[in-house]
Amino acid sequence: AELTVLAARQLGWRKSSHSGDNGGDCVELVELPSVVAVRDSKNPDGPVLAFTRGQLTGLINSIKNA
Repeated sequence: AELTVLAARQLGWRKSSHSGDNGGDCVELVELPSVVAVRDSKNPDGPVLAFTRGQLTGLINSIKNA
């Protein structure tokens, strides 16, 4: 299902606890029933990626181990 910009604005996005207020590269996440949506905090009206929990866990582990 497509997540429209209007619907995305209404969700309870949260920024990583590792993000500061210094304008650096940050992502925001919101947990939905079947996926976790991810967006760029500097571009909240931009594209949104959706991952299953397993996919997101795999991505995070790959980044940590890179």
